[in-house]
Amino acid sequence: MKNLREDAFRIIKSSIDSVLPEKAIQQELENLSLDDNIHIVSIGKAAWRMAKAAKEFLKNKVKDGIVITKYGHSQGDIGGLQIYEAGHPIPDENTIKSTKKAIELVENLREDDVVLFLVSGGGSALFELPVEGVTLEDIKNVTDMLLKSGANIVEINTVRKHLSRVKGGNFAKLVEPAKIYSLVLSDVLGDRLDSIASGPAYPDSTTIKDVEKIIKKYDLQLSEKILQALKNETPKHLNNVETRIIGSVTKVCESAAKIAQHLGYNTIILTTTLDCEAKEAGSFLAAIVREEKERERPLKTPCAIILGGETVVHVRGKGKGGRNQELVLSAARGIKEYQEVLIASVGTDGTDGPTDASGGIVDGETVNRLQEKGIDVEKVLIDNDSYNALQSIGGLVITGPTGTNVNDLTFILCD
Repeated sequence: MKNLREDAFRIIKSSIDSVLPEKAIQQELENLSLDDNIHIVSIGKAAWRMAKAAKEFLKNKVKDGIVITKYGHSQGDIGGLQIYEAGHPIPDENTIKSTKKAIELVENLREDDVVLFLVSGGGSALFELPVEGVTLEDIKNVTDMLLKSGANIVEINTVRKHLSRVKGGNFAKLVEPAKIYSLVLSDVLGDRLDSIASGPAYPDSTTIKDVEKIIKKYDLQLSEKILQALKNETPKHLNNVETRIIGSVTKVCESAAKIAQHLGYNTIILTTTLDCEAKEAGSFLAAIVREEKERERPLKTPCAIILGGETVVHVRGKGKGGRNQELVLSAARGIKEYQEVLIASVGTDGTDGPTDASGGIVDGETVNRLQEKGIDVEKVLIDNDSYNALQSIGGLVITGPTGTNVNDLTFILCD
């Protein structure tokens, strides 16, 4: 009989390790063969590790640089580079301060200069300077409204790009005439380059009309000042940028499948584009478990069913949690008392929502254990308090900041 929990943690660790940026950065830089006069700008949750890998490879070719990452994600000095930490998922004053420093670094470059632009998830919040007439508080309020409305990452970034001096290709315009080589860890389903970190150095495909549709869809009550600012169109053509994706949710799912097979599971990747309400995703996974336990399909047991993507949560309660924790807790309702089954879901960046957990893990006894503690799963889900519920029974997955960010990994193990 397999130890499902032990295997689950091996799968989580190995798959996340497979998308750490160091090896991918080195491979890409070997192909680029860059000369001197390199200026590094690294943004996102994986910014520190990406910048350190680039600096160690390029050595003295790097003239200067800046790293902008989330609080707690810097791991020390990187020779010659400025390092800043700032707010995520809501930008703060350090976001503005560090972004201004990045602009100062690149705005007077010449044609023979090169900006190595290292981009990872979280860059949208961490790299921001509002357009004239818009304040940081305005940006925070709009972002908060979108998050709580359940808008997906593409929709959120579409709006933010039209309020920004650096998003949606605007940063690349500031760098001209210098060349930008952009290496990207994708945290956007489908790897849309104009949406990852809101595409600071990529031609923007979204338009003012797209923004208007999102405002109407979520019935956002925005001030006249913001509505006017959202009429700023973004660059549709850029001539100074070359972009390459070096990691994505597809790779993390393929790695999870590989380690699961090595552990003796029949394995399938069901999707790499899971994109729905977290509670609905949980119910869907529970339905798959029931099919597997009752009819042994889609795979013969022991099996691992793997999904990648990123769900959303409509925040209505006042509890503490994240999309992955809410997903597994929702799933726990539908697998009650099934034996030898486990569902895990984690954010590859090590942070699930505003918590210190990367996600959660449940099995057929989860609901019973919660009930024994007097915890009602339905009430927990209504109050969006999955963190405290899972914590009470050892159901949290805590990895700490991983140094990468390529969406979420979710999987079922059945024996």
